[in-house]
Amino acid sequence: MLCFAAMPTLKYFAAAGGPRLYSVHKPVTTVGKGLGNDVAIAGGGMVDHHAQILFDGRDFVLEELDRDADIAINGKKKRRARLVHGDRLQLGGVELGFSMFAEGAAAAEAAAAAVEDREGSSGQSPSAELAGVRKLFAFSEKLINRRSVDEVLDVMLDDVIELTHADKGFLLLLEGSEAAADGGALGLPPAAPSAPQSERKLAIRASRNVRREAITDTAGGISDSIVRQVVESARAVVVSDALADTHFGQSESVIAMKLSSVMCAPLMSQGEVIGAIYLGNDKIKHLFDRAQLELLSIFASQASLILQNAMLLTALRADKAKLVAELGDKRFGEIIGACPSMVEVFRKVQKVAATDISVLITGETGTGKELIARELHRRSPRVNGPFVTINCGAIPESLIESELFGHVKGAFTGAIASRPGKFQAADKGTLFLDEIGELPINLQVKLLRALQERIVFRVGDSKPEKVDIRIVAATNRNLEDEIRAGNFREDLYYRLNVVNLWLPPLRDRGDDVLILAKALLTKHADELHSAVKGFSPAALASIKKAAWPGNIRQLENRIKKALVLCDEALLAPDDLDLGPGAETPIMPLEKAKEEFQRRYVLEALGRNNGNRTQTARDLGVDPRTIFRYLEKEPHPMPSGAGGLPRDD
Repeated sequence: MLCFAAMPTLKYFAAAGGPRLYSVHKPVTTVGKGLGNDVAIAGGGMVDHHAQILFDGRDFVLEELDRDADIAINGKKKRRARLVHGDRLQLGGVELGFSMFAEGAAAAEAAAAAVEDREGSSGQSPSAELAGVRKLFAFSEKLINRRSVDEVLDVMLDDVIELTHADKGFLLLLEGSEAAADGGALGLPPAAPSAPQSERKLAIRASRNVRREAITDTAGGISDSIVRQVVESARAVVVSDALADTHFGQSESVIAMKLSSVMCAPLMSQGEVIGAIYLGNDKIKHLFDRAQLELLSIFASQASLILQNAMLLTALRADKAKLVAELGDKRFGEIIGACPSMVEVFRKVQKVAATDISVLITGETGTGKELIARELHRRSPRVNGPFVTINCGAIPESLIESELFGHVKGAFTGAIASRPGKFQAADKGTLFLDEIGELPINLQVKLLRALQERIVFRVGDSKPEKVDIRIVAATNRNLEDEIRAGNFREDLYYRLNVVNLWLPPLRDRGDDVLILAKALLTKHADELHSAVKGFSPAALASIKKAAWPGNIRQLENRIKKALVLCDEALLAPDDLDLGPGAETPIMPLEKAKEEFQRRYVLEALGRNNGNRTQTARDLGVDPRTIFRYLEKEPHPMPSGAGGLPRDD
């Protein structure tokens, strides 16, 4: 019976002619070039007994039969794997498609096979069952074309009522499943509900009569005792004459409603009952028999699969709409964030964008410094001019001057023609100097002169060129430390750092990390054609707890990798390499307090331009305390906050 619930099909894409269809309706279906196989294909690379498809009552599993047989599923080499609807199989040089639903000749083949099996065992006429299988095929096609849960439920009940000659039908869902149908977080019922199944409430999700109309008054239309038995036993029930039935005849609901013919079948998901289909006819006794109950069970199995897909689609649409609404409130141009520190950054960007003053963007690697620079340009009067980026740490020292200022023909070996630099290219626009802390000290003097005078000289030329640009620089280094170490010029620092925008690390941005993760998954799942639809609850918890030393760039790369490698609909912590050791370590309170005090002292010292006496006076401590903190080695802070003062 179960083999008809999904009626799977293998489609062989032959080199010549149209595709060939093979039904997979047996517990074991063999595939190979040998004539004795259920699916015999003499294609290139196929061996005599290449693979087999096993059906255990719930899942279809493809496994190899010959170690020399090459098998790939959706481009990934496998020896054994569970098949899902839409999988592309590569057996040697033969390409096959796996579908959970029958198509054309395969449907007829499956129906004929079913008829042979039933006729051989019972001797009954095949016409009724063949008509039922054809009806099931049409039923499946009709439901597949419906995307809304309500549409699926109405079509499902109308067809089942017509097939069985019932005069009313109801579809009931258990709590949890009801939430899923209305667009819950995952769209599927919970695998382990908090309450026992017998205690979970049933709700009527759809009701129809024989005229294909919704039943407006559903009170008193269903026998609670019959539905309860179906849900608790997970088995279908048929009652030919409910009032005379020895088991249900004394039920209060049966007596009150004077029920006659009743059938009820469970709806299943991953071995769990999620609801039931209930059919009745109060006018005709002995309307339903075991054959019709069996057919209803087949329809219920097929309907369960399609209903789950519709519920999942509804939930994903709701989740996507919710995410879009959230992003509308939390998006600043191309930047996503709602934590207080990011809101403060956005406030400063709005204020300084309209001016031409220089901006220094600081923060750890991967925090989105270039996005902020682009947003400054986009909101400035220079928006119609160029936005030019140069990574000061990615260009060899011997070439960086030419990259910045250009060169003339013959200025050095290989200079076969004159070429402008980034300064000239950014004229009337914005020049973004990324990783400014990597700029060699000898070039910092020339850069400072260019910033002060807005005049540049090409390498090998003495003719000045005027440029009209706005400078935005960025670094993940602490430039105050670099100044003390003699690696960065103090006058250049103050020229660049007119306004400082410090971007917080991802681990300090609270729920922003979850919003970013969902937005990145939505973006890259489409680009990478991934079947992944979202994150599991455990994955979301792990994302929020992780340290993310590489910040948004690291999060994005992890999500991309998971989308390519994951075969499930929801990403788990392991898919993102977020095992138990990935969480941010918790520093002992005493060390955390000491580290905060050290950072605060250094910040006060920076505000006083290194004057330790004045700093001690401002902090109300002995000057020796300042020396004590300066001598201490810093502890690694999980929060990553701090650094020396920023001139905001």
